[in-house]
Amino acid sequence: MTIPEELLDEIRTDAADRGLSAYITEALRAKRDRDRLLELVNWLEEEYGPVTDDEHTAVMQELEELDAEHERRRARRKKSAGEAA
Repeated sequence: MTIPEELLDEIRTDAADRGLSAYITEALRAKRDRDRLLELVNWLEEEYGPVTDDEHTAVMQELEELDAEHERRRARRKKSAGEAA
């Protein structure tokens, strides 16, 4: 396996505390997971047809709402942790 030196230097910098091996392992797992998800998406589109613009918009809106809820929960936990200290 050959990794371009410039890329390897950037990765070493980004991976500093975790270590190069952990960083590469995490990246490979993420790539494998994306590949599997793409396979699923392709299969679903073969079975049910492509996602419509309306469906895509609805999903993106739901994801934004979920992200907002997660942020609210994180803020509450931080506030609770600050009050407990």
